[in-house]
Amino acid sequence: MTKRYLFTSESVTEGHPDKICDQLSDTILDALLAEDPASRVAAEVVVNTGLVLVTGEISTQANINYTQLVRDKIAEIGYTDANNGFAANSCSVLIALDEQSPDIARGVDVALENRSGGDDVFDSVGAGDQGLMFGFACNETPELMPLPISVAHRLTRGLAQVRKNGTLPYLRPDGKSQVTVAYEDGQPVGIDTILISTQHAETLGELTDNGQIQTRIEADLLKYVIGPAFADLAVKPDGETRILVNPTGKFAIGGPQGDSGLTGRKIIVDTYGGYSRHGGGAFSGKDPTKVDRSAAYACRYVAKNIVAAGLAQKCEIQVSYAIGVARPVSIFVETFGSGRISEEELLALVEQHFDLRPAAIAAHFGLRALPQERGGKFYQHVAAYGHFGQTHLDLPWERTDKAEILTEAAVSVAAA
Repeated sequence: MTKRYLFTSESVTEGHPDKICDQLSDTILDALLAEDPASRVAAEVVVNTGLVLVTGEISTQANINYTQLVRDKIAEIGYTDANNGFAANSCSVLIALDEQSPDIARGVDVALENRSGGDDVFDSVGAGDQGLMFGFACNETPELMPLPISVAHRLTRGLAQVRKNGTLPYLRPDGKSQVTVAYEDGQPVGIDTILISTQHAETLGELTDNGQIQTRIEADLLKYVIGPAFADLAVKPDGETRILVNPTGKFAIGGPQGDSGLTGRKIIVDTYGGYSRHGGGAFSGKDPTKVDRSAAYACRYVAKNIVAAGLAQKCEIQVSYAIGVARPVSIFVETFGSGRISEEELLALVEQHFDLRPAAIAAHFGLRALPQERGGKFYQHVAAYGHFGQTHLDLPWERTDKAEILTEAAVSVAAA
């Protein structure tokens, strides 16, 4: 009997209040690592009408202008008009930063393994905190991401593109999307519902009637945003797909004027749209010693290479850490019945071919050097539209350079 169900994921634009905060946190991280790759950073940001608060713990030798960084990024996102209640040049920027706790630094600087007499270079850095992280991949899209979150990100990226390139100049920075996909026996077969809420100008040229404005927005989004989002996908909207645009009827007040924002409040948008489990830790504003970030990237890398190798159609990896300890406390592999070899055999391959110690992860991906190598901007680019699946950004954890090795190793396992 066919099992049919619906699954929904959402995304938000770079002008969403929470996403503003994520990008500001990672803009600060980029600037610090570009000047001092050894910086220890935990930067948090709060925004509200006319206000930005930067707080957290930072230990660094870098000398940066936090206020100017904040203003420049807000302008880049698109908040330049003070009449909207929040603008780069008129908002208040408050800086309230401390240094990293020496108790935390002690466990990071000298891991338990080294204090116990080890001399492996990758045992020299302990995890910056305890915690558990997940990574996921599946074969539903070219980038090996779940279809609902992939399409949701395409829609919000599309909103930003047509706003910035002048195609739809009446759009404003704040916006959200939500996509409901129909599945049969675990495979996507249709698009049930597409929801887009986008901030817009009070009037659209000669159009001042609210009903006419909403009709125009819906027609424009169908042509310039929704259609292009499905161009290279096998599953597309059809006559049965429900499309909802600005269901409240108006969305002129948005951004920090409409709602406050906070770093780390969109962790499901940042990852797999709820399709996979989440350990609870946010990413933005954290340097690579924070395994909430670096280990989540590593888990995605492991899962994606397993799926790219054809060893499973879906794969989820969990890893856990203890603060001040380099080696993971546990590693778990789940393939949801789609694996070509057993999960025990996959776990053995993971342990053989992937080093999940924090220092090894940072070295393999170059996590400390990337901001400097890419002109001072790296982490801020993944702070919007997902940390996974953005293959156009050449993210090291999105590479499938170990897929062939895993395929060959699996053949040996099967032959044994």
